[in-house]
Amino acid sequence: MNIQPLYQQAIRFAATKHGLQKIPGSDLPYVLHLSNVAMEVILAGQQTPDFDTAFAMQLALLHDVLEDTATAPEEVEFQFGKAICHGVKALTKNKELPKEEQMADSLNRIRLQPKEVWAVKLADRITNLQPPPVSWNRDKCIAYLAEAKAIHQYLGEGNRCLSERLKEHIANYDTYFPLD
Repeated sequence: MNIQPLYQQAIRFAATKHGLQKIPGSDLPYVLHLSNVAMEVILAGQQTPDFDTAFAMQLALLHDVLEDTATAPEEVEFQFGKAICHGVKALTKNKELPKEEQMADSLNRIRLQPKEVWAVKLADRITNLQPPPVSWNRDKCIAYLAEAKAIHQYLGEGNRCLSERLKEHIANYDTYFPLD
């Protein structure tokens, strides 16, 4: 299957929706984060039997469109179908819940989805475990690392390749902690 047209459709949609949004703590366009997550799942798909790379790649490019933009789920469903919409909704934190409950809720919803959705969450956190924004203090970095460990524990069995990569990134993340 040629996934390039699906990639182009999803990245254009995401780039339009995310507009001028930047990666937190940088001047880089947010679409770079999305393409990095997509690359993680594409590479994992090459090493994972029975993995729907096209599905996972579209989810990767769209995973933040409901959480970070004014996009309605109906728009995602119209453009990409029900399965993609359900996956993106599972990957979206419910802002109506208290902040401390949002990740657990999302992880529970992700576990009800196909393994490709799990893979996107793993890939997202791999991509995010790079040097944190300079505005983050040590406590924020420690909390983010704890979340990464919970993601790994809860979803790691969903994709061996991404589980190993996340484990490596977790092991090295403390090198970025500020000394404050």
